[in-house]
Amino acid sequence: MAKARRAAAVLPSMQTSGSKKCPCLGFKLREVASVYFTMVAVFLVILVVALQGSAPRGTYFPYKVPLDPQGLLELSWNVSYPEQAVYFQILSRELKFGLLFGMSDRGEFENADLAVLWSDGHSSYFGDAWSDAKGHLHMDSQQDYQLLGAQSATEGLYILFRRAFSTCDPKDYLIEDGTVHLIYGILEQPVRSLQAINISAIHRGLQRVQLLKPNITIPELPSDMKTMEITAPGVVIPSQETTYWCYMAELPDGFAKHHIIMYEPVITAGNEALVHHMEVFQCAAELDSIPPYNGPCDAKMKPEQLNYCRHVLAAWAMGAQAFYYPEEAGLAFGGPGSSRYLRLEIHYHNPLVFKGRRDSSGIRLYYTGSLRRYDAGIMELGLVYTPVMAVPPGETAFVLTGYCTDKCTQRALPAAGIRIFASQLHTHLAGRKVVTVLARDGRERQVVNADGHYSPHFQEIRMLKELVAVFPGDELITACTYNTEDRTKVTVGGFGIMEEMCVNYVHYYPQTQLELCKSAVDPGYLHRYFSLVNRFNDEEVCTCPQVSVPQQFSSIPWNAFNRDVLKSLYGFAPISMHCNKSTAVRFPGEWEKQPLPSITERLQEPVPHCPPAPGSHPAASVPIKLGEIKRV
Repeated sequence: MAKARRAAAVLPSMQTSGSKKCPCLGFKLREVASVYFTMVAVFLVILVVALQGSAPRGTYFPYKVPLDPQGLLELSWNVSYPEQAVYFQILSRELKFGLLFGMSDRGEFENADLAVLWSDGHSSYFGDAWSDAKGHLHMDSQQDYQLLGAQSATEGLYILFRRAFSTCDPKDYLIEDGTVHLIYGILEQPVRSLQAINISAIHRGLQRVQLLKPNITIPELPSDMKTMEITAPGVVIPSQETTYWCYMAELPDGFAKHHIIMYEPVITAGNEALVHHMEVFQCAAELDSIPPYNGPCDAKMKPEQLNYCRHVLAAWAMGAQAFYYPEEAGLAFGGPGSSRYLRLEIHYHNPLVFKGRRDSSGIRLYYTGSLRRYDAGIMELGLVYTPVMAVPPGETAFVLTGYCTDKCTQRALPAAGIRIFASQLHTHLAGRKVVTVLARDGRERQVVNADGHYSPHFQEIRMLKELVAVFPGDELITACTYNTEDRTKVTVGGFGIMEEMCVNYVHYYPQTQLELCKSAVDPGYLHRYFSLVNRFNDEEVCTCPQVSVPQQFSSIPWNAFNRDVLKSLYGFAPISMHCNKSTAVRFPGEWEKQPLPSITERLQEPVPHCPPAPGSHPAASVPIKLGEIKRV
């Protein structure tokens, strides 16, 4: 009953018909068939029922993110897994003549799936639309963005609508796990029709979020919990689009071992649209001292020791909520063998090049001295950082795969196995997709984490929807897909931003000695590839031992034959396994020239579920009337 009363309190402010007229948009309610309003009423009833069952306590739109750098558009949303639908609420603080909101593969405005609110200066409309390859807008024949309400308030205009994960409409975007590229546009002039909107001439942009947040139970926090804020003091955000800012923090002398059990962002008010993501790293325990530092991460004068602060303690990205550890585990920091030094890294995204904006953002750690049953650990899966793994130029979807083999898990994991509860995927600029799959006895059993719309500009630690149990003898296979269409030179593996990585940092318990389980192609087989290419090409390819692997790759003429042979090599050649302890020393065993895992049964691609949309509408816009809105 309490939930029903709260839902009822929310919904009256979201009525589709207001009593006041809008002087700036001139919204005039046209006569609409009574069946439509019946459907709107049905939607509201459905919304009340859905939110009662799926929303966390205290709010019905628990997730929130600014869409634009100025914060004029704010998106809130909730996920109903029983309905397989997302409920969106957009707050427009300074609405003029409408807005566009939607989704596309990588944030393009071409071939996009859109919800559009527009005005011709007298009447206003809402509709589900799509854009073609040239960016022209069309009304969708299947109206799957379902308007639930629109109402003005002191802070601006609220619009509430619903969208199913999957609609089986070929013009619609399939909402799935992983990154979603949201796009928005603001109409500053009246338009006579949907087709008259010129998306290339409007103020527009994109925002990346994880829409389908896991519906997990928040564990109870202990009474002796303490907090520690790692924030960068007095930063003047540089007047450039992208800045990575580093700040060194230090734990108190004699800081004993504690467990981090939760963390959340601390964002300076007014900078919510500028702080893109943040991470806290712990430095290598071997470093006796690190000078204080508070400045750009790429500054030439930064202390060299900052490069040895790579152990992730916390990671947050725009749109993410607080991160909770499972009630049986915590991430250890402090005590013997643990560095006192922490590095905070903040990515500022300032596309409007604001000047003089001050910031003191960071991350708040929640920790306890009452240690939980298990220490949590972090393990690296994927590919070793080595140039032997390379992507030719001009590729649209080149796949590289890294293996954590059965031999390594058999050697390093306890008999009871480990439980993975979170994951952070990582590539550099060419990465487009990342997936890690668990295999057992030659059969793929479970997806650990997958992101089919991965962006290197949006990386966060994501809690998994369910624990993944990994036992000795299991295999963890991580595949990364790269796009190098805009490159004329080969891209090799390595630490540089124009080099590539393929990593999944999995968070698990109980902690083991296994910290890195990754692979790379056997160097001897790669040398055979260079020799083969040299034999079958008119241009000479340098295969001299004294020449580096990147130089050898750079001398290859990238015709279809050389590309196909390289793909084939990576698909059959033996691998060098790195089954490493935290000391970077391999576990005892033979790890060179190991055979690729033999997978005899693959997981089936999930089939989109297409439930009948409640109250589906024909291909026509919906005339709406809104409450009074302040002229801007």
